[in-house]
Amino acid sequence: MKRILSQCRKELAQFQRDRLTLALAFLLPFMTLFIFGFVIRLESKNIPLFVQDFDNSPLSRAYIERLFATNQFEPINNSILPFSQLIQSSKHLFPNSDIKIENQNPQKVIDQGLAKVAVVIPPDFSRRIKSGLTSTVQILVDGTDVNNARIIKNSIQATTRFFLSNSGLQSSNNQIITNTRLWFNPGRQESLYIVPGVFAVILWIYPSLLTAIAMVREKEKGTILQIYASNLSVEELLLGKAFAYLLIGIIEALLIMIMSSLIWQLTLAVEPTPLLIGTLVFLIDSIMFGLLVGVRVPNQNAAVQAVALIGFMTALLLSGFIYPLSNIPFPLSLFSYIVPARYYIEITRDAYVRGTGWAGVWLSILILVILGLLLFNVARNIFKQMQLSD
Repeated sequence: MKRILSQCRKELAQFQRDRLTLALAFLLPFMTLFIFGFVIRLESKNIPLFVQDFDNSPLSRAYIERLFATNQFEPINNSILPFSQLIQSSKHLFPNSDIKIENQNPQKVIDQGLAKVAVVIPPDFSRRIKSGLTSTVQILVDGTDVNNARIIKNSIQATTRFFLSNSGLQSSNNQIITNTRLWFNPGRQESLYIVPGVFAVILWIYPSLLTAIAMVREKEKGTILQIYASNLSVEELLLGKAFAYLLIGIIEALLIMIMSSLIWQLTLAVEPTPLLIGTLVFLIDSIMFGLLVGVRVPNQNAAVQAVALIGFMTALLLSGFIYPLSNIPFPLSLFSYIVPARYYIEITRDAYVRGTGWAGVWLSILILVILGLLLFNVARNIFKQMQLSD
């Protein structure tokens, strides 16, 4: 144990002297937290909507107002004016523009990228509805982004149903009425979903990267030969380095969690024991992965590339951070079962959103323990083979 602690103190002393490593340990994680926390948004907002109102009646204008009242759409220039007024005002509004509104139709507006959705209200919209007849409203949606197109379609359909019901225009013979309630996150705060996932990406990338660089540095400087000649065992060397960077990883985890609670007002939905233990185990997995990379690659450039390619890409794409795991096609979906970030994301999102506690995350913590032991054994065996070959 004394040898492990001595190796740990040696690593911490080297870590403090390297300013670049200090920046990598604390500055880049905060930058990643801010970028991911503020930039990634899964719910589409401020969608440009173009309207052609050929009816120009109080009912059609009320329908248009209801669409924009969702705060999901925003009008493009003069899109809510009736088409006749658009023609009259186009020269005044766009005197130096090549875009001629009078020559445009909804399809052309979408083709030019001015809007993501266009709504065309027919001239007899109000008359047919008041007569009890069906009036067809044309909706054109830019389907380049399939997910965004689905959101737009569902939003307009729901808004239309609400408008008909609120205006007393919907038939009252519906036998089924749905009453929907959002569970766990009634305010639909995306930060509650995104930021806990960012924890997994940050704590998987940076502790493992620091550990891998520290391990490779021993090879580049030639000090690894001194370790071979000493009576320090492989297990003691790996555990000493792991313990040093585990302490650094714990500090990183505490800082980003405190910062997240201050910026995004994140609060725990359950007692913190599962999160604390899960974070500790996940940090150990991250460091063991760094040790595995460090004993396998020959230099620091290769270590950075390996962590970025294997660690970052899997944590970002195969963990359920952004995309649901059910969307990953077979057989690639099988690789997600050995991605530790997948299980830690379940722990963090349960701690900040769901709040089920140990009953919901005990299996994830157990799997993280198993993966950590597996990574350590692989790194130890590779290091022993290197020692014998050298």
